Amino acid sequence: MTVDLTRHFANLADDASRSPFTAMLSQTIAQLPEIAELLASAPPEQQNPVLLLAALHEQVLAEPDCDLAAWYPSVTDAPRTGDITAALLAHCRAHASALRSTVATRHTQTNEVGRCGIVLPVLGMVAAEVGPVALVDVGTSAGLNLHLDRYSYDYAPGGRVGPASDVHLHITTEGDVPVPTEVPEVRARIGIDPAPVDPTDDTATRWLRACIWPDQHDRFERFDAALDIARRQPADVRRADAVGGIAAAVADAAVRAHPVVMNSWVLNYLSSADRRAYVDRLDTLGAAADLSWVFVESPAVTSGLPYPDHLRGRHGSTVQLVRWRDGVRRVDHLASCHPHGYWLHWAS
Repeated sequence: MTVDLTRHFANLADDASRSPFTAMLSQTIAQLPEIAELLASAPPEQQNPVLLLAALHEQVLAEPDCDLAAWYPSVTDAPRTGDITAALLAHCRAHASALRSTVATRHTQTNEVGRCGIVLPVLGMVAAEVGPVALVDVGTSAGLNLHLDRYSYDYAPGGRVGPASDVHLHITTEGDVPVPTEVPEVRARIGIDPAPVDPTDDTATRWLRACIWPDQHDRFERFDAALDIARRQPADVRRADAVGGIAAAVADAAVRAHPVVMNSWVLNYLSSADRRAYVDRLDTLGAAADLSWVFVESPAVTSGLPYPDHLRGRHGSTVQLVRWRDGVRRVDHLASCHPHGYWLHWAS
């Protein structure tokens, strides 16, 4: 188990080119099995390095005067550089019990609003076909992505879309991305999550902040702006798991407009059996009434989803649109993308 966990941290370090601090911290943990092993307290589906990184980050945010905080760009404007090993070991040894408890009971809830820039062109495709939409966001956390029509977007190339907003997203594109001329009309917004976050609860939202990589300041800025919107215009966020809550949410959404189910980097946290059950439930709903499903997931860690054969086992984020019309299911692979929404490469 320890060997596998240290390898996972090393892989994260290799992939974190946008976050030098996160890369350095991950590489350090990869060389310290004593720390990586703390993640073994998490349920198997949650044993992802970012969970332990978030647990550490939350402690630093809660105690900004602790020794480890001096290295964190999210806490200080002049973070320390150099070898973090001694401070990291001392902190983890002193807080091992709390860290184990956190990874055993919490799960990553990034609520990354940058992904709205990935979903918007797909939503525009659906709206062009069916008209106004009703959103159902699975794994919604604080419901921030349910407000995607209240954000503004700048696609390069592609142009600017959306209202004036404190949340402004920049997305670099390749290929023939169908950037809509206007944001689709959203008539309902429903979120489901087994542990929903109240956007007015400062302690709860600190966990969401902890799930952001400490040196990605742009993500903190758009998170804060999106959180302010959610506080002023709260969505219908329900406590439910993906399988058990989806039918009622879709039924309620369908009363208002065409229901569109969304999920992004959520289904990797479900067991294989639950993923199959989730897809089966959507198939049942789609057989009974028209339904659309947009999912942004990595095929390598979400077996059982309706990917085209050439994507199965592939690493990296991909974008699929599943449509049920008159009981017939159609699956389209649309794009690959950055997991935080920085770029979108449309499939030819």
